[in-house]
Amino acid sequence: MRFARLGSASEGHFVRLDGPRAHVLEKAPWLGGRETGKVETLAGAKLLCPVAPSKIVCVGRNYAAHAREVGGDVPTEPLLFLKPPSSLAGPGDAVILPPESKHVEHEAELAVIVGVRCKNVTREAAMTHVFGYSCACDVSARDLQRKDVQWARAKGFDTFCPVGPWIETELDWRAAPIRCMVGGNVRQNSTTAEMVFDVPMLVSFISHMMTLEAGDVILTGTPEGVSPLSPGDKLDVEIGGIGILALHVEGPPAR
Repeated sequence: MRFARLGSASEGHFVRLDGPRAHVLEKAPWLGGRETGKVETLAGAKLLCPVAPSKIVCVGRNYAAHAREVGGDVPTEPLLFLKPPSSLAGPGDAVILPPESKHVEHEAELAVIVGVRCKNVTREAAMTHVFGYSCACDVSARDLQRKDVQWARAKGFDTFCPVGPWIETELDWRAAPIRCMVGGNVRQNSTTAEMVFDVPMLVSFISHMMTLEAGDVILTGTPEGVSPLSPGDKLDVEIGGIGILALHVEGPPAR
């Protein structure tokens, strides 16, 4: 099934998608939201960011070819960092380049949405705690990442974590094609089968460090092909079985 969030940023509501029909839910689907009986038409509706996590846990260098292209070793265990929920953006939104950085890059990623609170879950039981999947872009200020050593500033600007266009619950995460296009040109083209650490391992590993709450998001790493973004770029992240997260890039706002 597919679930989305429609409306305005201040009055968004969750829906279950059924072709052109959107069945309104009483609350977030990972919290057991039931259908209210109200049905809307998807055409013409504004799609919002479909997630509302307490935290966004990200995995660095989880594709060997990407680890090599950024000059790093492939980790022997997952390399984790966090993005703030304030960095979220949705389909059709702008990625806004900050004035503090001169080199911002895209990183297309599979997002995993937690469905059931978990702590110290085993690898074997991990997938029972997953609600679904979405497309994401871990936007990264590469110059600040190198300068600061730790990654909070480089990864945490507003709009640096677009997710969407919806959540798909039935994706085969083991070999989903993943691509990133900038201006219609393919920059990244791989498959989730190339991940060093797979989804159940990541859920289990992270849950042994921190409690994962229902609705939390895990970004599973990016394949090779990252490249700089410029104002005016059209940015698309596509994952087979989910869809396309369509974005655009804007320069720093006037101050």
